[in-house]
This record gives sequence, C-alpha cells and structure tokens, in this order.
Amino acid sequence: MKRTVLVTGASGFVGHAVCAELLRRGFPVRAALRKLQMPFPDCEQVIVPTLDELTDWSSALRGVDTVIHLAARVHVMHEEGIDPIAEFRKVNTAGSLHLARAAADAGVRRLVYVSSIGVNGNATRLDQAYSEKDMPHPHNAYALSKWEAEQALQKISGETGLEVVIVRPPLVYGPNAPGNFAEMMRALKVGVLLPLASVRNLRSLVYLENLVDALLLCATHPEAAGQTYLVSDGEDVSTPDLLRMLGAGLGRSARVFPFPSRLLTAIAVLLGRRGLAERLLGSLRIDSARIRRELDWQPPFTAQQGLQRTAQWYRDHA
Repeated sequence: MKRTVLVTGASGFVGHAVCAELLRRGFPVRAALRKLQMPFPDCEQVIVPTLDELTDWSSALRGVDTVIHLAARVHVMHEEGIDPIAEFRKVNTAGSLHLARAAADAGVRRLVYVSSIGVNGNATRLDQAYSEKDMPHPHNAYALSKWEAEQALQKISGETGLEVVIVRPPLVYGPNAPGNFAEMMRALKVGVLLPLASVRNLRSLVYLENLVDALLLCATHPEAAGQTYLVSDGEDVSTPDLLRMLGAGLGRSARVFPFPSRLLTAIAVLLGRRGLAERLLGSLRIDSARIRRELDWQPPFTAQQGLQRTAQWYRDHA
C-alpha cells in the first residue's frame, strides 16, 4: 500500500501539478497550503500559514512517508525588506531545515528538495553547460539561500538518516505559467514587435509535466537517495526560436526583427531591466545526463511537444 506524500507549496504552479499527478498514480496526498484552497485536487489539505524555524509541522507530517518540498520565498520584484538576504534565509534556509528535522523526527523516509539552477549561476557560455560537478556560484539572495539550504539538508541527512534528494530545475514552462513566461505569451498573442531576431543564445528549459515526472521519480527511486540532479527537457533553444515555436502554437507568426544585441543590452540597463536582458539575450545551458543515466529517466514530452501544448493552452484559455 502506498504511503502518504506531503507536498509543500501545493497551490503553486508546480505544486498543483505534482499533487494531481500523485493522485493519478494512486498515492495518498496531503497538500500543505497557506490557506484553504477551493477548488483543489481531491487530496487532504493541511493549513501551514508560515514557513520558518517556528512552523508546527506535527499534524502535516503524521503518517507521511515522503515530502516534496516546493514552498519557498521566490524572486521579489520590488524588495521592501531592509535585509533581503535575511528574508530569503528565514524561509528558504531556516524554514526548510526546520521542516527536515521535523520530518526526520516524524519518521519520514525521504525529502525531495526543489532548489534552483541559480545555485550553479545565472549564465553559461554558448559552448558550456552546467552540471552537478560544477562549483556552485549562486548569483543572488534567492539562489544563495537555496544553496545554503542544500548544504544543511545534506548534513541533516547524514545525522538522521533522512533521505534527501535535491533537484535544480531551470525555467519551468507550461499551461498557465506565471511571471516572464506569461508576459512573453501575451506579447506574442497581441503581436508585439520584438527586437530579438539577432540574438544568438541557447537556454535550457523544462516543461512542467517533465519536471513533475522527474520529481516523482526522485521521490520513489532507491538510487536517488542522497543525490543532486539538474533536470531539463534536454533540448536547448535560442530566444528567437522559442518565440517562433510558441507563435506557431498560438497560430501567429512571432513578430521579431533584427537589432544589435549589445545595444539592446545597453538600453535594458538604462531602463533598469538588466535581469530581463540577461534572460532574453544570454545563454544558460544545463547537462541533465546524470538523472537520465542513474535513474533511467526520459522526459515524457519533447521540448517541441511541451511548447506546443503550452501555446495551445494560452490560445484557448488565456
């Protein structure tokens, strides 16, 4: 009989999909939520209003075999805290470690920690790809808090026997994706002219259902215990090709035109959008060969299928 899986951050973009797939595969699911969510997949709900070193996890962890930990303080566009790194550490580091210790005390077997490719860094050369062997180089407060959590979780695992698996995904896309991806889809749908045809870059992405499949494999495969995995679709795409593929799925031609990338970067910096320019113009490639080799994982969907399904959803629903 399959034992209960606790999913934190269950109401989020990835968490909602994880809960739905666990239920489809016959797992009892307990969704940790900040507040009661209706409607929600047919699983048990437990309210966990905060994530820090004081959170009471006792009722959420009772009878749980595996935790998939997605809840986090993510990128904040307009940071108002006096000490941003302290705010990230409070939730992403201290909060995660408190959960891990509580899980070990409750007899939980495994914790899958969803980290970020930002732990490796925020850019690669066109001919380079991040791997699990690379020295971490977290590039902002969010990524640093995730890296510190990874290290401490591994220590807790050694002390308690709790099996910890760390997964670092790149940008996750799919139907109803939030943030910059949603902005890109809106721009394509209304036919905005985009000065990106001259961009020569490559970026790794992961389709939502591919990531969910990898997370569930990490939650169940015996060989995953104690490992760190980088996960992607395995097919890197340039920004203009990404726009063209999404446009085709929308039934619209991507309206991209040539413009010097260096000048575009300079303009973005002047407008205070350096980060956006890095994501649109720079390369960030990852090598996901390890999880494929060690766990015999193959993404259920190709990048083309994932992008097409995503675009079709936006065409029909957004």
